[in-house]
Order: sequence, then structure tokens, then C-alpha cells
Amino acid sequence: MNSAVPAPRVIAIVGPTAAGKSDLGVALARHLGGEVINADSMQLYRGMDIGTAKLPVAERQGVPHRLLDVWDVTETASVAEYQRLARAEIDRLLAEGRTPVLVGGSGLYVRGAIDALEFPGTDPAVRARLEAELLERGSGPLHARLAVADPRAAEAILPSNGRRIVRALEVIEITGRPFTANLPEADSAHSAVYDTVQIGVDVARPELDERIARRVDRMWEAGLVDEVERLERTGLREGRTASRALGYQQVLAVLAGECDEAEARVETVRATKRFARRQDSWFRRDARVHWLSGAAGHSGELQAHALTLVERAVTA
Repeated sequence: MNSAVPAPRVIAIVGPTAAGKSDLGVALARHLGGEVINADSMQLYRGMDIGTAKLPVAERQGVPHRLLDVWDVTETASVAEYQRLARAEIDRLLAEGRTPVLVGGSGLYVRGAIDALEFPGTDPAVRARLEAELLERGSGPLHARLAVADPRAAEAILPSNGRRIVRALEVIEITGRPFTANLPEADSAHSAVYDTVQIGVDVARPELDERIARRVDRMWEAGLVDEVERLERTGLREGRTASRALGYQQVLAVLAGECDEAEARVETVRATKRFARRQDSWFRRDARVHWLSGAAGHSGELQAHALTLVERAVTA
């Protein structure tokens, strides 16, 4: 740690999957004497380690990582609950005079932590009706309806993510407004809860696609199928959120006899590339994000440039 380097109140490392956010987060937290706070929705699940690329303890370099392994795979993810947990960790670190380093590619989770977002309640009758329709018709028709009612929400939510589609349609019906109308403008000064420096890790699409393909290969080699089989015994298939996670959904299809492993690997790569593009699009809309190159061989430069950004933000 370099005690001469001042730190902003909060640092957020964002961008698409496989861009190199985790390593940068560790490097900054070490340098600034802070801790990493996870902002990847699927890494909050216990036991979902290989398929979510959860950083092994040995690679965390002694930096505490918070909000990993919080939920059972049977629990439904909640951005509102994450917001409560993340802000508690941020406030604790700030009270200790330490730097919270938020790391993750779940855009709504990042914004829920650092921005003034209020999440509408739920209506059990509306939710039950939409979930029944999802079960009967599948997510495609509901996503098409969402695209008409709120194109921005439809762009951000995968057509296969039935749970989030249902939630968006529920909010639209309850509030009478688009789902995204509940989000303040990302670059509005009124939206920030914390003084935050957001750093986006930018990797050109061809290189990012290669990284994603290699990562999926490594996951299979590391035992992803065994991990999914183990989690299936503890309720993964019944988990509304966890069962839809990239890689896990595809392996569950293998275990159900719906496809073979080769097909599942190809589909995992394809779906992950598509997801990475959606992540990139989400964060690009936020003018507060400072984009730095995460190209291969530039990790040292990335860290140096990130620290320069941090210092400039504090002394400005």
C-alpha cells in the first residue's frame, strides 16, 4: 500500500465479462488499502465458483472480498437486497477510512449500490399472473411485449431471462411507467449516493470473444459439470435465478438429456458473447465511466492508468 496516494470515497471497476476486472480490483484495493465488494449477481451464490469465474482465494492476494457466497442457489436474486448489503459494506469501509472497490459486470447492481435508486414493490397477483404466462408460453412472447412497452429494458434483459422480464413487466403494470423510468439518468449529479470513480475495462471485441471462448474451455476443464451436478442435488434446478446463469443453464440441459456436452459448450460461448455485448452497451450509456484499455499485455499500464484516474479524481 502507498499511503501517499489519496483515494476517492468509492471506486467501481465495471465492464463486460472476461475483460480483467477482478485482477484490476485486487491491484487497486491492495495499493489503496481497501477491500473488494462483489457486484456480480451470480457470484453472490454459494457453490457457484467455476462457472462464475469467482477469483480463487490464492489469487486475491490477501485482499478481503465481500458479498461472495451470500445466497443459497434456491434463493431468488434481489437487487434491492443487494443494495442494502453493498451499502452496508461501503459505509463500514468509509467509516474505517478505507477504500471500497466495487467490482462486477451486473450493471443494475452497480447502480443500485452507488446511485439513488428506489426499487418499486411487488404485487403478488400481477406477479403470479405473469409467472403463469411465462410457464405456459415461455419467455419469448413476454420479451416481445417488453420490447414494445420499454425498448431500453428489453435491450438490457436477455430474451431467455424470464425472471427479469416478468419483474420488468410487473413494475410497468404497477407503476404505469416504463421499467427504466425508475432509473435516474446515469450521468445526473442527483443520482449519486457516493463520490465514486467508475473505471471501465475496455477490450476490443475480437480479443474479448477469444477470451470468452478460452474461459469457457477452462471452466469445463476445471470441473464445471461436476459443480453443476453437486449444486443440482442442493436445489439448483429449482432456483429461479441461479438455474439461468450462463454455463449452469447449459449444463443442466445436458444433465436433463436435452443436448450433449459439446453442444452445451458451444451454446455457453455464444450466450456469453451476447451477454458481454449487452454489458458493454449498458455501461457505455453512463457518461461517468472512464474507459481504459484492458488489452492483452497491458495489465501494468491498466493499473497505472487506473491509479492516475483515482488520484486525479481526488485532487481535482
